[in-house]
Amino acid sequence: MQTKEKRRGFTLVELLVVIAIIGVLVGLLLPAVQAAREAARRMSCSNNFKQIGLGIHNYHSTFQLLPVHHMGTHSATGSYVNSGISNVANGKGHNEYTLSFLVGILPFVEQQALWEQISNPNNETSSGGPPGNPWSPMGPSPRQQEYKPWITEVTTYRCPSDPGFGLPALGRTNYGACIGDSPDKSDCRWPDNPKNGKLVYTQNDVIEAKAAYRGMFQPGFQGKFRETLDGLSNTIMCGEFATDLGDKAITTTLMINGNAGKLRNNPGDACRQYIDPERPTFYMSDIDYNNSKNGFAKIFQMRGYIWSDARSGFSCVTTILPPNTELCMSGGDSGYGLAPASSRHQGGAHVLMGDGAVKFITDSIEAGSDSAGCVWSGGTGTRAPGSPSPYGLWGSLGTRASKEVIDEEF
Repeated sequence: MQTKEKRRGFTLVELLVVIAIIGVLVGLLLPAVQAAREAARRMSCSNNFKQIGLGIHNYHSTFQLLPVHHMGTHSATGSYVNSGISNVANGKGHNEYTLSFLVGILPFVEQQALWEQISNPNNETSSGGPPGNPWSPMGPSPRQQEYKPWITEVTTYRCPSDPGFGLPALGRTNYGACIGDSPDKSDCRWPDNPKNGKLVYTQNDVIEAKAAYRGMFQPGFQGKFRETLDGLSNTIMCGEFATDLGDKAITTTLMINGNAGKLRNNPGDACRQYIDPERPTFYMSDIDYNNSKNGFAKIFQMRGYIWSDARSGFSCVTTILPPNTELCMSGGDSGYGLAPASSRHQGGAHVLMGDGAVKFITDSIEAGSDSAGCVWSGGTGTRAPGSPSPYGLWGSLGTRASKEVIDEEF
């Protein structure tokens, strides 16, 4: 009799056991792989920030001055309003003194070619056709999307952990100038009518600005390292922030409903009423502004959307509320307000110190009382000009000359 040879193979149970084991192993290994990737991205982010710090230091070594935040050009006649919003037909145009320090350091972060495009007359447009007249040296308004340099992504200015990309943003940035611990005058829109293409400061302008501009970067003024009396290693020069993804996150959505009085006197309560109670890291979706329009800035005016624009929402950091708290402005992206550091990293954000060191600041850093009023030119007592920061360790790190020296590692 012939007997059939019995075939050996996996049973269904054995196969399911193997699949289950593989699934468990993948489940155990995937978080570790993701953590390793994020660690690499975080290191790359820190390196980019380090390059920016070296660029600022090389700029200062060359000119014995810090790069200006709120630099640029202005027409000899006319006011700020729309003077820089040139179009393809009329070309030229000026930028209303709204360029960020990131423009000035381009030659010092290996972006000489882009700097040449900006600093010289330029006939190119992003749509392909030439403008009626060449763009002026230093370019038009940072919001002009037909101007090719403003839509250029600069790798050094981006954090690899941030997924934000493309329209409605122009060229994004994840790093901004630290302007200190006072929102007063951070709108940087004064004086409103430059004369003969130059800013004309009154005595009162200077008094108010010097009282409020307590950070290493003083908008519109060109400072020096020697003005940082608290020491470069004790003072934040720049801060990291996440760019907006269109999801109404409190850290990246430009809320323009901030109460002007509260921003100065009780910053922690300025925009708190607009936070969604069911999702505390997001603003409510439908918010009116003055009962007539949306309570958020225009869709292309969100956090980090224009690296060349010096205004608070785009490229500034304040040390009032701790990292990863609400972005809150009064009167739009050009208004003054709160611009905390933020990031896509877990638990905090990077800062660049004056000496070029990059530190990671946690969300739990001691930040005093968020109901304390800020220091400003009209303040008295603990709010008088020159007073220590009311925002604890975080606030003191943001001021350059308030005699607040940090004796320990943070």
